[in-house]
Amino acid sequence: MGGGGCNSGRLFSVYPEELVFEPELGKACFCDIKLINTTKHHVAFKVKTTAPRKYFVRPNKGVVQPWDSQTITITHQALKQYPEDKRSMDKFLIQSTIVPATTDFDELPQDIFTEDDGRQIEEQKLGVVYTAAAGRLEQEDEPFGMTQMHVQLERRLREELDAALRQNQQLRRELDSVRTARRRKGGFSLAFAVFVACISLLLGFILNLLST
Repeated sequence: MGGGGCNSGRLFSVYPEELVFEPELGKACFCDIKLINTTKHHVAFKVKTTAPRKYFVRPNKGVVQPWDSQTITITHQALKQYPEDKRSMDKFLIQSTIVPATTDFDELPQDIFTEDDGRQIEEQKLGVVYTAAAGRLEQEDEPFGMTQMHVQLERRLREELDAALRQNQQLRRELDSVRTARRRKGGFSLAFAVFVACISLLLGFILNLLST
C-alpha cells in the first residue's frame, strides 16, 4: 500500500530484507532489523508476525523521527530440533504510517494502523531464513535436517561396527581353538573358515561406509 514522503515511494527502508537466524538447540537466537525513515515526516510503525508465540519483538511499535532510524531486535524461541528447511514458513509484517510531529510513542491509538479513516498504511513483508554456524553446517543447497541424518547414520554404523568387531574377535578365538583341536586330530573345517571370511568382508563394508 502507498505511503508518501520519499523518492522511493516508501516511508521506511528496511535492512535486511529477510530475517536470518542462526539456531542452536536449546538456545534462543536473535536477529536485528533496522528501519530508516527516509522522509521529512514522523512515521509510526508496528511489527506483526504469523507466529507470535515463537518470536519476541522489541520494540514492536513506535514513532521514528524524520531521517532517523530504529533498530528492532527479534528473538526466536529455543528450538528442540533443527529445521528441516532453510526457509521458514513464518512471515513478518511491518506496517507504517505518517503521524503528526506531536505524536508520542505512548499515545499511539490502537486503531492507527486501520484504513477506516482514510489513512494510508504502508506494509512491508519479511521472510525468515535459517543459517548455521561456520564449521557445524550442512553443505550449501543441502536440506538443513540432512546433517542430523548423517550424524544418526554414522552413529548407527559405528554401533554395528563395534558389534561386528566383538563378534569377529569371538569367532577368531573359537577359530584358534578349532585349529588347535584340528591339528591334534589332523583336519580343519572348510565351512567354518568360509564363515569367518564372510564376517571379515562385512567388517570391510561397514568401514568403507564410515570412511565416505
